[in-house]
Amino acid sequence: MTATINDIAKAAGVSQATVSRVLNNSGYVKDETRNKVLKVIKELNYAPSAIARSLSTSKTNTIGVIVPDINNPFFGEVIKGISEVADKHNLNIILCDTDESMQKELKALKLLKEQRIRGIIITPTSAEDEYNSEYLTTLENLGIPIVLVDGHVKYATFSGVFVENIKGSFEATEALIKAGHKKIAIITGRMNSKPAKDRFLGYKKALTIHGIPVEEKYIFYGDYKQGSGYRYTKQILQMEDRPTAIFTSSNMMTLGCLKAIYEEKCKVPDDIALIGFDKIDILSIAGINISFVNGPTHEMGRKGMEMLVDILNNNHNREIKRITLLPELILNGSEKYINK
Repeated sequence: MTATINDIAKAAGVSQATVSRVLNNSGYVKDETRNKVLKVIKELNYAPSAIARSLSTSKTNTIGVIVPDINNPFFGEVIKGISEVADKHNLNIILCDTDESMQKELKALKLLKEQRIRGIIITPTSAEDEYNSEYLTTLENLGIPIVLVDGHVKYATFSGVFVENIKGSFEATEALIKAGHKKIAIITGRMNSKPAKDRFLGYKKALTIHGIPVEEKYIFYGDYKQGSGYRYTKQILQMEDRPTAIFTSSNMMTLGCLKAIYEEKCKVPDDIALIGFDKIDILSIAGINISFVNGPTHEMGRKGMEMLVDILNNNHNREIKRITLLPELILNGSEKYINK
């Protein structure tokens, strides 16, 4: 049976209030009495309840992390970076997966508030170009620091860590052009999100600078998920005037794209070239060398957590801080143009 404060008080011959002062290191307690209470605590192997302690102090040592897709390796790396910094500062994590659902995100925000967490790191599901009064009201009423990671909230300004998506997609598209491609398809992310808009902008910018027309027939509006990468690649491979290269705007869509390519008995880059946004570790492990834009996902998590800790240590400093990290283009040969 788990020992209680009452058990400790009886065994030590003191009041429950005295035991509470010893546990919370608050108020005056004689050294002799304190040592007696500590000895009993050790003998009874007492472990104070984090929930009970939070009720008395009105806060916990816990932060909330909200991501839209826990199955995406991108967020696995982000969470790893968050966790490393949280451990150093003795902070616990409650992780919530919204499955890209606004209602699930609202539910997660309300749940975390009930848990009396100290702050939140979030990649919001909310559409960057839409107004949602319930969502904004929920955020404003939390009363705790919020740090964004690779996502934006319309009509609200929060500190956050972001990637220079325009630069990354520009360099990827330009690499394809320099390899000899002029017909380059893009599978975008959800176009109501800023990262997807910026990656599309970088793609168009590279084509325009190199004098290549931006053709609507080579633009496919995806949703960051594997299914859209698979579906649109199938369509691309059936086109009469099909492109010689594809740029996919997320790692999961790259996986879907590769699945479709292999099902159609095609090879990369022999039949079609490919560059994706974000690293996919499983491909390199399997010996599949795909060129990609390496977003600093692990560093984003670390920087986001460091930013939140800084806000907490500076009494919820209201100064807005925004960090933009630079991606790196890694060319592994899948961008090559094979003239047939």
